Amino acid sequence: MTPIILDVEASGFDPHSYPIEVGFVTAEGKRFSRLIKPYADWSHWCEDAESTHGISRNDLEQHGRDGREVAQELNQWLSGQTVYTDGWVLDKPWMIKLFDRAQVSMEFWVSPIEMVLSEAIIASWNEAKALQEASFREPRHRASTDALFIQQVYMKAKQLAG
Repeated sequence: MTPIILDVEASGFDPHSYPIEVGFVTAEGKRFSRLIKPYADWSHWCEDAESTHGISRNDLEQHGRDGREVAQELNQWLSGQTVYTDGWVLDKPWMIKLFDRAQVSMEFWVSPIEMVLSEAIIASWNEAKALQEASFREPRHRASTDALFIQQVYMKAKQLAG
């Protein structure tokens, strides 16, 4: 089984932050990514977060999509499925914030990647991550790219675990 991996980029790292980009990679390797235009009451902005992901507030205003539209698209792609994230303690609350503010019911589940890791995969994870970091050629800290990276680390760790 190849898990669907989801990643969220946000305006910062504290409770006032909100999702600005969501991306995932399907089991078949299809990628989805959307910038999210902040709602008027989503005002928190962290310069450190911006320097990490490289997305400016202006980028979101110009290229972001309405949160309701993004939530509906996510449901169309992921309805009835479980998606996994390596940052569940942040990504799940950000997804809840998006769907709550968009007034759309989330029709899929967000779960920590650890739920699909066997002991053998866990034991191989650091080696697999180091190998993937050495060969991965896409810029990191964008949602679908990070999702792809984590999915590839999972597959490499599974291969190493035998």
